[in-house]
Amino acid sequence: MKAPHPDEVDPFDLPEWLGTAEVTWTSASGLRSGHLVTGTLHDQSREHGEHPCDLLAVDEAYPAPVVDDDTRTRAHQAWRHGQVLCVTHPPGPEGRLSLAVPGRDLTAGRALDALARLSKAVGASADDWSVLIRIGEERAATRRGR
Repeated sequence: MKAPHPDEVDPFDLPEWLGTAEVTWTSASGLRSGHLVTGTLHDQSREHGEHPCDLLAVDEAYPAPVVDDDTRTRAHQAWRHGQVLCVTHPPGPEGRLSLAVPGRDLTAGRALDALARLSKAVGASADDWSVLIRIGEERAATRRGR
């Protein structure tokens, strides 16, 4: 099976309010959910709406690689230079903005670092961004609905 090759996203193509408003990223899935933590960016005043933004650990390879080797290499290069690679995952029109983070899973530290790097990429100060992280595997509402 061929690994997906996500499209790269230019941070300048993201909504302008990400660089001018106070922004909060809220995770919808928990850090322990695996290589993909889904989430949403919104301005704290809720004036501009929201924008999907997930965290994707690019080194997970079992049972299949989550991205191709080229994307993994670009993600590691960006990270090494204090940046974060922004991609659309999964590739295609139904894909969501995802921050390609080195590693097989995500930690709170890596999540905070990735979002701080995104704030820098859109011209904002990390001091104007907040993060709400779920620790577990899934939302409590999902578990209650079973």
